[in-house]
Amino acid sequence: MKRTEMRKYLYIAGLAVAVCLIVQNFWIVIALLGLTFKALTPMLIGCIIAYIFNIIMNFFEKHYFPKKNTKFISASRRPVCLVLSFTIVFATIALILKVVIPEIITAGKLFYDELPELYDKTKDYANRKLKQYPAIRREINNIDIDKDAITKRLTSSAFGIFGSVISFISSVTSTVTNIIIGIIFAIYLLLRKDKLAADIQRLKLAYLSEKANRRIDRFLTTAHETFTNFFIGQFIEALLIGSLTFIGSSLLRLPYPAMTGTIIGVTALIPIVGALIGAVLSAFVICTVSMTKALIFIVFLIILQQIDNNIFYPKVVGTSVGLPGIWVLAAVTVGGSLFGIMGMVLGVPLVATFYKLGFYKLEKKERELALAAEAAAGPPDEEKIPENSTSEENSHK
Repeated sequence: MKRTEMRKYLYIAGLAVAVCLIVQNFWIVIALLGLTFKALTPMLIGCIIAYIFNIIMNFFEKHYFPKKNTKFISASRRPVCLVLSFTIVFATIALILKVVIPEIITAGKLFYDELPELYDKTKDYANRKLKQYPAIRREINNIDIDKDAITKRLTSSAFGIFGSVISFISSVTSTVTNIIIGIIFAIYLLLRKDKLAADIQRLKLAYLSEKANRRIDRFLTTAHETFTNFFIGQFIEALLIGSLTFIGSSLLRLPYPAMTGTIIGVTALIPIVGALIGAVLSAFVICTVSMTKALIFIVFLIILQQIDNNIFYPKVVGTSVGLPGIWVLAAVTVGGSLFGIMGMVLGVPLVATFYKLGFYKLEKKERELALAAEAAAGPPDEEKIPENSTSEENSHK
């Protein structure tokens, strides 16, 4: 037996043994994968942060004294652009929190103060409309809302939820720690991105074939183009719909126009379901002032969403990503169920990447089949002079 055949059979045998071990110890393998993913979570967060910030940093690097290549300019270009990128992003987040959080706290206090009155109005309305259903009216009248009783009940149950609070604080602390480590890792990646790209390219050329390198390069190029266009388009779309919500709410004299515009703009970063989440939150806050104005806001936002989905979104995001609506919905649903909000955001460009690569392969296969069909048909016959042409020539003569 030749050495190459021996290696082939040993490889197949080793693969079969590995599959059997995985099947027999499936839950252990799943637990190990979970621990590995948990350990790598800060690094994955850092890679995502680095990729998003790299889009912003590239913009600054192109406009940071582009016609000067002195030693100082070349050495300071990346650190300065990195600081500018982080400064702009964190300033934007701080501005959003400054606009949204005080308004939500104010609305929550107002809702708590007006809850009994709102309940009484709702109960009177239900009693007027449900005269034919005395049993339902009796159950509604038996419900009573007392702010003092609610406060005492919350205070008495505070000790019972102490464990949940501790668990929540631990989860928040772990998340914040992962984000901080991820930011530090992202800074390192951004400062050393050229060196890392060169090292990865050297490894590819050394250990992979030319065909494998071409496939990897095509995948990475398509993924980078799709993700970049998606993030830029989604950000422009969120800024546009947030601004239109603020302008429309101001013209309609609705409460909290700055807060509602900010909430709609931030939640619009999540495809499809983002605007719905923002609408529910905004309507709840407006409802503390007036239920009628909350209804007006919902109607206004539905109209705005229709205009956005049919005019703005296809031009800003849909064309750049190139993914049909049914696949966008599938990507958001599956990504959200697996990885939460991050899965919703990253699912669309990831599916769009595989969608484009699949169509590239399909078009290549169709071209190959067309060429094969032409080759099977053989060379075309010599062109014969039509009979009617000879008769026309004789007639002219």
